[in-house]
Formats: sequence, structure tokens, C-alpha cells
Amino acid sequence: MNLKEIMPLVVYDDRCYLCTKFAKVVNFLSRGNLTIIGHYSKQGENIRNQILDDSALEMFWLINDNTAYGGRAALFPTFKAIISSKKKKFNRITLENNCKQECKTVKSVFLRSASLLSNSKKIELK
Repeated sequence: MNLKEIMPLVVYDDRCYLCTKFAKVVNFLSRGNLTIIGHYSKQGENIRNQILDDSALEMFWLINDNTAYGGRAALFPTFKAIISSKKKKFNRITLENNCKQECKTVKSVFLRSASLLSNSKKIELK
């Protein structure tokens, strides 16, 4: 899979109920024009190994042609990508929810939301 063909790309935690809901909202708002892949899928694992670092699983990521934005740093670029997204020939969307009941609690929602705002990373791609 050539990553350039599927950019911009959103990588999310597909084992988290809240993160899966977030990915579904992003997919809906972009009219399915963004590629959305789970961290724990085969494609997500390949992306983590090729592009991202050890902190990859701590946040969601937006990856475009020259930069990978994680967590808080990815919010504005994600909204920008939603607004400017164009129809693609190839669009692989994996929106699976492998969540257990613990992640649907109010405490879990609060912790995940706080984690989104406290984690931020930007990686320049070569």
C-alpha cells in the first residue's frame, strides 16, 4: 500500500469506544473522503512502524503529505482536511470497535478527553 495515495490519513484507537465514535464523526463530516485506519489493524501497525514513534498509541493522528500531527496538534489540521477533502479513487476505511464495557463509563470518557487535550506531537516526514 502506497501511503501517498491514501493521504490525508486519520489513525485512531480502534479499541476505544469514544475514539471509534470520533472516527465515525470525522468520516461522516468528510463524506467518506478521508482514509481512516485503526491503530491495531494491519495497516495501522504498518503506519506506526514506518512513520510514527513510541507515543503513537497515546493519541489519534492526522498524517498528510509532509507532517504527522498527533493529539491536540491534530485537531485543527483534521478540521482543515475535512473541509478541503476531495473524492478519492482509493479509500480504505476500517471502523471497527473492539471495545469492552469499561471504556463506555463517564470516567473513561473524561480521561480520554483529557488525554486528547494534554497529548500533542508533530512529526515532520521525509
